[in-house]
Amino acid sequence: MLAIKGGERVRVEPFPSWPVWGREEEEALLAALRSGVWGRGGQLTQRLGEVFASYIGSRFGVPCMNGTTALKVALRASGVGPGDKVITTPYTFVATSSVIVELGAVPIYVDIVEGGVNIDLSLVAERVDGDVKAILPVHVGGHPVDIDVINSISREHCVSVIEDAAEAHGSEWRGRRVGSSSTAGCFSFQSSKVVTSGEGGLITTNDEAVASLCSSLIDCGRTPDKDWYENDILGYNYRMSEFQAAILLEQMKRLDSQIERRQQNFTLLSKLCEELEGFSVIKPPPGASRTCHYLVMLRVEAELFRGVPKRRIVEALRAEGIPASAGWPVPLYRYPPLARYLEHKGVRSDPDAFPNTEAAAATHIFIHHRVLLGGYKEVEDVFKALRKVEKNRDEL
Repeated sequence: MLAIKGGERVRVEPFPSWPVWGREEEEALLAALRSGVWGRGGQLTQRLGEVFASYIGSRFGVPCMNGTTALKVALRASGVGPGDKVITTPYTFVATSSVIVELGAVPIYVDIVEGGVNIDLSLVAERVDGDVKAILPVHVGGHPVDIDVINSISREHCVSVIEDAAEAHGSEWRGRRVGSSSTAGCFSFQSSKVVTSGEGGLITTNDEAVASLCSSLIDCGRTPDKDWYENDILGYNYRMSEFQAAILLEQMKRLDSQIERRQQNFTLLSKLCEELEGFSVIKPPPGASRTCHYLVMLRVEAELFRGVPKRRIVEALRAEGIPASAGWPVPLYRYPPLARYLEHKGVRSDPDAFPNTEAAAATHIFIHHRVLLGGYKEVEDVFKALRKVEKNRDEL
């Protein structure tokens, strides 16, 4: 009997907790506290930018308040403004589109690939016109987009590429880390991310002019060659604190070993789930040489569950002790605030033009990456819960 119907849970004990921290983070925070420099002018934030850029493989790293502000600043630094168009995916967190709207630009949506989670690059080039200023791909769940193709389109049409890498720290496409070769890469350090300080963000770029403009925009429009109140542009206070940087410098030291553990356990889970008929593990695309696995993403085989709503299946998995969620059940072109904005701008997004996005919204389930930080028992329990829900689906 399913736990949601009163049966025993598959897993009673908690999965590994997140975030992972220790004496190193504690001592780093105390050192920042005792320094007396908690905000602008400290050394830790600057050091973080250097360390993270080196890790990603880019020339510059610009820390900021969070991943959303990283996207907004990078877009503005690349020239996106009122009336411009930005090609992006409708299958992601709303912030990817909300920053486009904040700048007065218009998100132009392209369907995702069949069977996957990322934007369909074969459809991107045909949507580029004279009003398109940038392409904003998202590395969903840590699955890297083919950045080679994106950059080729960028060069051909002279548009910027701003990578939303909020979920993809350390992921690689054919040996190159995401965020290392486009106009800019945008990362998030929000609580659930694979590198976290509770909140925080960072922009990577190889373009010194872009890096300088991002730094200025984040710091109220200030520039090193001007006095404190002599600003040439209107910027924002999107600065990161020294406390966040202190934590992140220590968290970065944990990242590679955690990715290795997640990759091993993801491979194991994928193998175990091959015997299931009701759930399919969504695997990274073939060109992904490394994946941080921010999310375990599953596809519900709707025909087998015969009309059982996805949310009910998620409730059943959670009752079995699995930290599952319904993901993004509403594509962004149907998200009410964005739909109203698009209508106001005269942009119509017909759901029939997005069959793969609609299917993903209806059938994808997400599980947080901490389930992959344990050992065999944790992976096996995820599999057992999936198998139990599949076997007893008539109870739902």
